[in-house]
Amino acid sequence: MKYMRTFFIIWSTLLMASNAYAQKKLSKNQQEKFVVLGNCEMCKKRIEKAALTVKGVKMAQWDIPSKILQVVYNAQKIDADQIHLAIAQAGHDTRLHKASDVIYAELPLCCLYERLNIE
Repeated sequence: MKYMRTFFIIWSTLLMASNAYAQKKLSKNQQEKFVVLGNCEMCKKRIEKAALTVKGVKMAQWDIPSKILQVVYNAQKIDADQIHLAIAQAGHDTRLHKASDVIYAELPLCCLYERLNIE
């Protein structure tokens, strides 16, 4: 009986440890949605192209009315911050990165969206 209890405790500990490891494994098809500021079809093309230039991004689709970008990417290769940064470098603000004023000023007039105070 003593051995059974010891075996059960060891088995339970190993099971919990393996379960914790499995939860930390990063997905090859991580999905994320976040707001990207923009106005028009030209913005849509620029935002999607910027996201897709990041190696590991498999799909990017930006919805104009909601300003939501949906991306699918390999989380084993990149993280979402890299996608936000690429989009900001193309001239569009996200919650994590703000486009530089110089790049924003170079956008076509129809693409000059209302900027938020993102620090």
